[in-house]
Amino acid sequence: MGNQTETSLTKGQKLFQERLNRVETAIHLGEPDKVPVFTFFSSYIQRAYGSNYANIFYDFEAAGEAAVKFHQDHPQLDIALTPQFTSGKANEIAGSTMIDWPGRPGTKVSPFSSHQVIERELMMQEEYPEMLNDFSGFMIRKYVPRAYSNLKGMADLNLTPTIVLSTGMLSPYYSPEAQDTFQKLAQIGAEDAKAAAATAKYNNILADMGFPPMMTGASEAPYDILGDYFRGTMGIFEDMIDPDMEDYVEQACYMFAEQQIQSLQYFRFVDMPVKRVFFPLHKAMDGFMSDAQYERFYWKPLKKIILALIDMGVTPYIYTEGPYRTRLHHLADVPKGKVFYHFEDVDMAEAKRVLGNTAAICGNLSISRMEFGKKEDIAEDVKRLLDVCAPGGGYLFDFNGSLENCKPENMEIMFETLDKYGKY
Repeated sequence: MGNQTETSLTKGQKLFQERLNRVETAIHLGEPDKVPVFTFFSSYIQRAYGSNYANIFYDFEAAGEAAVKFHQDHPQLDIALTPQFTSGKANEIAGSTMIDWPGRPGTKVSPFSSHQVIERELMMQEEYPEMLNDFSGFMIRKYVPRAYSNLKGMADLNLTPTIVLSTGMLSPYYSPEAQDTFQKLAQIGAEDAKAAAATAKYNNILADMGFPPMMTGASEAPYDILGDYFRGTMGIFEDMIDPDMEDYVEQACYMFAEQQIQSLQYFRFVDMPVKRVFFPLHKAMDGFMSDAQYERFYWKPLKKIILALIDMGVTPYIYTEGPYRTRLHHLADVPKGKVFYHFEDVDMAEAKRVLGNTAAICGNLSISRMEFGKKEDIAEDVKRLLDVCAPGGGYLFDFNGSLENCKPENMEIMFETLDKYGKY
């Protein structure tokens, strides 16, 4: 698209470029023509357009068409909100134990609800040395069989090089249990490929309509990887305050930082109009750890990934969750105009004061008020955010979380207020 002249662009391509320029200008601390609408809609799109969240797992076309209709009706958006297609069938085959999801046979999760996380302790405290010293071996033989109940055949995949004069050493790989697991992996791969194809299809449809992607990659803070998927919330809390374990936590966080950096190297080689990586921050809100612990275990490993992405020409999109009032000074320690932050619960005037010359900000409109509040309150909240955050640029409009449900009149007044007061 970048090589085409202005006169040769289609209407959709022109809108794509206009929206992209608007968002990029704000991220780089400038004032675009108007405040970008960077709102994170979740299952609301499915609810409001005749679909449901289970379709994101099982009926990609129904979910995708709902997204198309939503964007047709809301041209104020400056991003594409492609459904996060995930194969329910692949998760069934694997026996995924870390989530429950709408549409799964026997689930109690509503078809209109997003997936539910089931936090499990998938690595024991005494297993830190094994995980750090032989990560691939630990993941294959211990983590995968624990996380996926139908892939137990991975547990015995050991190679013992004793008198290697035949194929006997390979016997763990052709045991009945291993072969069953390999067959399931092939089935999982086929189902996941369908979800990936649906994502590509609807990304392209929305791009042709003029909506650039919200993000083109996802990562996590290393501490959250360790806490979310290995030790669990309570487990990592115990490790962090144990003098005998705290160094292991730090080592693991830096190991995960290096892994994330390597996994994101594709940005160096793939030509794409949007280079933006989403980081949801789960376990570092105010009160979860001291300031010194935050800097050591959370911020420094995360910052290593942030700086590596910036070096690749990628914008980190840091999505803080929960109260983050005491962390703002850490967030200011990044290169100017290269990162932007979403906030759920902060004083946005203070966030603007601390970060305004360093990083763009977004978020803070209450999703609870969007669902249960009065439209007059929504209009007041939107105008307040614009008055506080928009002057001087470096601001994108968003909710304080992902929107699951909403009163139609509140959606209408939100866009009306943005149209009226959101121009520079």
